[in-house]
Order: sequence, then C-alpha cells, then structure tokens
Amino acid sequence: MKDIDAIAALQDPVRRRLYEYVVAQGREVGRNEAAEAAGVARTLAAHHLDKLAEVGLLESGSRRLTGRSGPGAGRPAKVYTRARAEREVSLPARDYRTAAELLAEAAEQAGLDAGLCAAARRRGEALRGSAAPCGGLEEAMEMLAARGYEPHLEDAEVATGAAARVVRMRNCPFHAVAERFPPLVCGMNLALLEGLLGTDGPVHARMDARPGECCVVVEDSKNNDR
Repeated sequence: MKDIDAIAALQDPVRRRLYEYVVAQGREVGRNEAAEAAGVARTLAAHHLDKLAEVGLLESGSRRLTGRSGPGAGRPAKVYTRARAEREVSLPARDYRTAAELLAEAAEQAGLDAGLCAAARRRGEALRGSAAPCGGLEEAMEMLAARGYEPHLEDAEVATGAAARVVRMRNCPFHAVAERFPPLVCGMNLALLEGLLGTDGPVHARMDARPGECCVVVEDSKNNDR
C-alpha cells in the first residue's frame, strides 16, 4: 500500500507542482526556492515538501544555502531531492520487472545482444512512424519527454574542444533492469533511440554514461564534423 499512498499524495495540485519542480532541477532545492516556483507561501511549501518526503517521493537533508561555512554562515536549511526508490501501482498486482530481468538474463547468456538491438531499433522506427528523422534538439527533447526520459539541455565540450549543447536525460525508463544488465540494456536503449530519432538527420544519439542519469546523450550531428 505504500506505493499507492505515495502516488495518492500527488493528487493535491500544490504538492504535485512542488514535486515536479524539485524533480526537474536535478539538484537539492530549498524551501524558499520551491515555494517561489510553486507560487505559495513558504510555510505551505514546507508542509507539502515534508509530506512528500514522508511518503518516500522526496529525500530531505540540510545544508547551508549560502555556500559559506563558519561563524556568520547562517543555519543549515532543509533541502529536498527526488527519492531514488521507484514507485509503481498495478491493480491487480503484476510483476513485469521480474519477467524483464529473466528475459534480459537469458538474452545475455545466449549472446543475443545484436538481435535485441536490432529489435529495439525497429521498435524505435515504428514509434517514429512515417515521420522524418528528428529535426533538432528541441524536437528531440519533446520526443524524449513524451517517453519519460526527463531530458534537459546542457553545455558540453565536444571532441574538437568546441562548445556545444547536448541533451542529457535524468531518467532511464529501463533503470531497474539496466542496473543488473548494463551492457545489454544500455545497448538496447541506444538502439531504440537511434530508431526513434533517426541516424541520418540533424541529431544523433550516442553513449555517454554518467552516474544517476541515462547512459545515452543526444547531440547535433554536426558536432562530429567540427
């Protein structure tokens, strides 16, 4: 019932806005910042943030938001980040994760990586349908957001040393299985996104694993030509 209670907590519109804001930042968020973003009083924001932490949707801690330490630095403030635990509700109960893990284990033991990636690429192409390859990073972000990847733009340095923008993703929809079978599932994920976004258009997907985020990034295809 804990998962149901956690999801039910988001029914309140203010609580949902606060949760979505904290999740979108990808970092610790203080009460004042969250209250301003949600357009509510700090005391109300604090109440809802603590409730979200109580049901396990957020994690709370404390730190000095001034960035200073020692005398005059002020008292530590309470801060919040998205909880790492996953929540899901299925009525009646279903256990798709176990099935996915068993299939991934069998595929890995049988050396079916190439076949899995080919199937994932075809699925990505089917999801794109008759549409042309993705036209740019903004369009890519819309497509990725629709599939739960939580994309965000980030400045990066490409191989040539030039500055560029890349799309990173705070969420991996296959996280639970990817943790147990990273090469297999990350390869599948890359192939899926190659099919979805296209490989001969203005953007392309590539591997660039970073702790706490999706193993794939999306960038301008021209970055490789600089």
